[in-house]
Amino acid sequence: MIRVGIVGGTGYTGVELLRLLALHPEVKLSAITSRSEAGMRVSEMFPSLRGRVDLEFVTPDAANLAECDVVFFATPNGIAMKEAKALLDAGVKVIDLAADFRIRDVSVWEKWYGMTHACPELLAKAVYGLPEVNRQKIASASLVANPGCYPTAVQLGFLPLIEAGVVDVGHLIADAKSGVSGAGRKAEVATLFPEASDSFKAYGVPGHRHLPEIRQGLSNAAKREVGLTFVPHLTPLIRGIHATLYAKLTSDIDLQKLYEDRYRDEPFVDVMPLGSHPETRSVRGANICRIAVHRPQGGDTVVVLSVIDNLVKGAAGQAVQNMNILFGFRETQGLEIVPLMP
Repeated sequence: MIRVGIVGGTGYTGVELLRLLALHPEVKLSAITSRSEAGMRVSEMFPSLRGRVDLEFVTPDAANLAECDVVFFATPNGIAMKEAKALLDAGVKVIDLAADFRIRDVSVWEKWYGMTHACPELLAKAVYGLPEVNRQKIASASLVANPGCYPTAVQLGFLPLIEAGVVDVGHLIADAKSGVSGAGRKAEVATLFPEASDSFKAYGVPGHRHLPEIRQGLSNAAKREVGLTFVPHLTPLIRGIHATLYAKLTSDIDLQKLYEDRYRDEPFVDVMPLGSHPETRSVRGANICRIAVHRPQGGDTVVVLSVIDNLVKGAAGQAVQNMNILFGFRETQGLEIVPLMP
């Protein structure tokens, strides 16, 4: 059994981590930090965890995180990069659910995140935690950069095409939609119920922070720079991401077989039958990415539909999946959850 600490346990990602880890047979929750809520019982803030998590929030200084085997950072961008080194030096493994270690080029990171990186020397050490690509590297890592939600859905959707070299990688399009929980638990006018409900809008069209992360992953797969247009949208959902992906085919290939072969042994990627249209509700609460691939009218454009729960496969569930790989547990342990319906 491993000792687990969570830094930043009061957001949606933090409570999702708690939900999953509370039932994990190999985990002992040791500390959950929050400066503002220190002293409050976790189950008081999150009654869904009554009888499951018998801990209080504590300040980071009182958490004894160096005694943990692994620490998750479910914090805003810019926090983990200031605290990870001390934990790594103490022999603690770190999984960062924010963006501090996802982008290898520090100048690119600083441009998109608007701050100076506190420990750029760790970027080369960090392993990008997309198991379907980096499983072997994750297994021997000490610092895992958990992917973002949009990047998970988009990369898993495009990867088979790019790896097989059957599309024009200079002109990829990702048209993606997210529920409001993707913006976090903080109070903002744009995500208030009267503002987000019964509405639909694009945002970040000139450039979204997840763009360089997605481009980096797809370029690694293509072994060259890719051209990507990425447009995110806000939908009146609580959970869910739906990515509709477009690419121009350069080879005639059995697309269904390509996807089924690529993901045949992946426990958390479901390639749906030919002609399917996956829904966000089919993955709600579960660590699964459902994918369908189409070739409309038999033309030269391939359309891929990729759906995930942004808080699970797009965040906390993938982090637990990475933890399982890090410690040699069965990869699906604690994650064999049937999605919620309705």
